[in-house]
Amino acid sequence: MKRQLIKCLTIASTLISSPTIIAQEENTMQQTASFIQMKAKSGQETQFAEFLAGAAPIVKETEPGTTLWFALKGATSTLAIFDIFKDTLARDAHFSGAVAGALNDNAERLVEGGWNNGVIPNMLNSSVLSENRVNDLYSAKTATYIKLKAAPGQSQAVEDLLRAAGQLVERTEPKTLYWVALKLDENNFGIFDIFADESGREAHFAGQVAALLKEKSSEIIDGGWDAGVVANVNNFDILAIK
Repeated sequence: MKRQLIKCLTIASTLISSPTIIAQEENTMQQTASFIQMKAKSGQETQFAEFLAGAAPIVKETEPGTTLWFALKGATSTLAIFDIFKDTLARDAHFSGAVAGALNDNAERLVEGGWNNGVIPNMLNSSVLSENRVNDLYSAKTATYIKLKAAPGQSQAVEDLLRAAGQLVERTEPKTLYWVALKLDENNFGIFDIFADESGREAHFAGQVAALLKEKSSEIIDGGWDAGVVANVNNFDILAIK
């Protein structure tokens, strides 16, 4: 196990300084992302899920700058949206677009807390650090979002690890259909990934990226592995993809 972790660290170190990573950073540096986790009002879980699933064609028809859009359903009446945009202007266009307008109009009926207390406070905007995408996105059935906070003085270390991890995913995780690392602000980061089924998620969390993050988490993640990573794992079923 120790030898495997040393190998992971060596690969990550090499990738951080490689031309491939530099090129990847250039391709993703303008991209932005957004994650919104909401709770359905009591008795409105099915209606809210249907509303989100039905929004995917509208995003496709009206938002050319929204490159990816996911409607998600979690446990205990939790619904979520995750999307990737070409740039900040595209994200602004999304939040002034038809889907955001429809959600605003229906939030009082569907969302616990309505628009002002159930949607707006839960928006997590971020920039894309690293991205790994394959072609078969639409076979995905399940997704994971993890929010990470850097330990004091370790923000750059977390960012470097996440930038390198995209290449490790591409090389070693064929069942991870999409993976993206995010920077929310100076100290907070995120990971979003999708899988064809539960076996893909299990393979991911038993893979090299998870091993590398677990090895380094006591040093660079606030709360370490258990409180800083595992406690912040949110799993979802995918309702729709744009």
